[in-house]
Amino acid sequence: MLILTLLTLSATARGEELRYSVGINFRQNIHTLDIDMFGNRKNLDEILESMKRNASDTSVYLRRIIVVGGASPEGSIKRNKELSERRAATLFSYLASRVNLPDSLKATTFLGRDWEGLIRRVEADTLTPYRDDCLRQLYKIYTELSHDPKLEDAGLKELRTMHGGACWKYMYQHHFPPLRASKIQLWYEKHHPVPVIPDPEINLIPVTVRGFNDNFRPKYEFDTIVPEVCRPFYMAIKTNMLYDAALVPNIGAEFYLGKRWSVAANWKYSWWKTDRKHWYWRTYGGDFEIRKWFGKLAKEKPLQGHHLGAYALATTYDYETGGTGYIGGRPGGDIWDKCDWGVGLSYGYSIPVRRRLNIDFTLGVGYFAGYYYEYKPIDNCYVWQATKKHKYFGPTKAEISLVWLIGCDNVNPGKKGGRR
Repeated sequence: MLILTLLTLSATARGEELRYSVGINFRQNIHTLDIDMFGNRKNLDEILESMKRNASDTSVYLRRIIVVGGASPEGSIKRNKELSERRAATLFSYLASRVNLPDSLKATTFLGRDWEGLIRRVEADTLTPYRDDCLRQLYKIYTELSHDPKLEDAGLKELRTMHGGACWKYMYQHHFPPLRASKIQLWYEKHHPVPVIPDPEINLIPVTVRGFNDNFRPKYEFDTIVPEVCRPFYMAIKTNMLYDAALVPNIGAEFYLGKRWSVAANWKYSWWKTDRKHWYWRTYGGDFEIRKWFGKLAKEKPLQGHHLGAYALATTYDYETGGTGYIGGRPGGDIWDKCDWGVGLSYGYSIPVRRRLNIDFTLGVGYFAGYYYEYKPIDNCYVWQATKKHKYFGPTKAEISLVWLIGCDNVNPGKKGGRR
């Protein structure tokens, strides 16, 4: 909820210190400013009006402009801190385009995971599923575990799975978005004609949680940044179940590069044969692909949702089922010795099904070319029949892959289905 507040902090030897603040909302994982989102336009106009009004008052001096950002519990500290800094730069740019704003006045503060704000919201919302148990776990994390990253991570995991994830899913939809908002604060110093007695120290006003617990320990608005639990890393190991069904073992790996880009490489290898039955089922080769991810799921977490890609592939094979056989590439050569090759474009969708499992559906269309050799088994020999060259344009890649997610922060919240 967006609020406009005026706080008087203290009296100093130089004058009275005043602070104005407004909340500005951003869409999830987005740092660009949507001026028409909720009350953003009204609040920014209010801040600009305050700056212009006090600029003409010689007794009031603007000392600092601070953009305060925080994180909801589901995101990693590092990712949210980077996003908070980008949003701060966006807001500074917006203000500087309308008023004279020296760089020396700019500052940013990142509060880490806002457990205190989440507690206040859950306390006020009687519709939260299993509210008492949820509050008990939140209070435990805030008062006992948040000082230790490993304990906080364990408490967060328990909160995610509590009562089948019902409380977590409700908070994700109703309470997490406001915790991601940024706040613009203007710090002024107002001089009085009559000197005031200096105060030896500045006392920050604590934020309290009313009606929760008499022993609740207040957390000041400018607190120590919560240490990140671990450095985010996103990787996936996968197998194409279509190849598995065709008795072709295969494995693939995908690495997230950042900014919704990833690279993937796949390899297949089978070497089945029965000379007595003239049965050969041999193939090996692989492909390399660059992917761009997009859509709602891709914004929430890497390596899920829609993706477009460009790929190159090379393969060789020897297939015979008792009759005419076909060899792709020069007989006796390796994969690079006149192998069949192709290039193409792909589209796919990766959907979460378990905490660290996705299923990826991909179809690629492109150009495929090379040589292949026909032969027949005659008198215990394999007699060459013809050498042919083929050129083909159409579907060249198909995947229904089981994907195992690896890395810190590379998990799908809840028991299944990922984030909703």
